[in-house]
Amino acid sequence: MSPVTRYALTFPGNPGTQAPQDVVVVERTSAVGPGGHPVYEDASGIVRAEISEAGEVRMLATGGHQNPHVPVHAQPLP
Repeated sequence: MSPVTRYALTFPGNPGTQAPQDVVVVERTSAVGPGGHPVYEDASGIVRAEISEAGEVRMLATGGHQNPHVPVHAQPLP
């Protein structure tokens, strides 16, 4: 089985609203996160996440004062 190169990360909408969930597609980079798993990022480089082979997600801050939300779902993409 080859490693996953892309994931769709689904984030919850704003609490107390009828806002839809946000979906961000991230692609594998050459970086490795603090847990030793591959790092994935979106096209803008703002959304970065370390994702294990089991689909566990650790969001990585990309700037000062950033407090990234944890996605509710990480879906591997073809």
